[in-house]
Amino acid sequence: MNNNEFINKVKKIRDARWFSNLTTAIIIFYASILGFETIDEVAKPLGPFFYILDYTITIYFVVELSIKMIAEEKFRNFFKSGWNIFDFVIVLITLMPLENSSFAAIARLMRIFRILRLFTARPELKSIIDMLIKAIPSIIDIVILLFIIFYIYAIIGSFIFADMPSGLWDNFLISMLTLFRVFTFEDWTDVMYETMEVHSWSWIYFVSFIIIAAFVFFNLFVAVIIGEMQKIQDKKMQDEIHEDSQKLDTLLEEIRELREIVEKQNKS
Repeated sequence: MNNNEFINKVKKIRDARWFSNLTTAIIIFYASILGFETIDEVAKPLGPFFYILDYTITIYFVVELSIKMIAEEKFRNFFKSGWNIFDFVIVLITLMPLENSSFAAIARLMRIFRILRLFTARPELKSIIDMLIKAIPSIIDIVILLFIIFYIYAIIGSFIFADMPSGLWDNFLISMLTLFRVFTFEDWTDVMYETMEVHSWSWIYFVSFIIIAAFVFFNLFVAVIIGEMQKIQDKKMQDEIHEDSQKLDTLLEEIRELREIVEKQNKS
């Protein structure tokens, strides 16, 4: 077996669905084990088993990462992908010999980050994360606009409701926290009814804030995310159309060459 054949076989393993599913299952299983390790009644008697299991999973992650590296035509191409660098860093951190040092607690904490590799094991999850990253600029603009709404309502609330006995409107900062409580619907009616005992019209303040901040801005967040998902779907469709077009052009070129060969044979 030459080198190219070996790399092609490794590529097939890397791109195989069963390989992705196996990695996903191992990560989910490992996440469950980490949860059981927090239960003393389970962790103490099964301590040696957990240690062997952790060691075995570490070996699997190293092998998986090696497969991804070998599958690249050039080794440096592996580090051109941000997700590959993410995998490499997590595996490297978990390989650090910190268990028997003063950083043992940190080492145990670092094992939790292995669960994050679930993002790279599932292409669907990677697509979702990529979509959220691309949506960040639009989300930042929405957050800034939302902060302005909070700011205006907090100033108004701190002026009008400053005499409330609960102290929820004593100053601007506390008013912001109170509005965040209203925004998350955490007993917001109690806050409103307290102000209505002094200002019967104050329901307008709260209802308008909820409509603007909660309903309108929530739908804006959803619209941005759906828009980015649509962009990703459109790009995939364009890539597929481009790929099909290239195949069709290749096929037409082959047909043209065959026709020329046949015509030459007929003339001869």
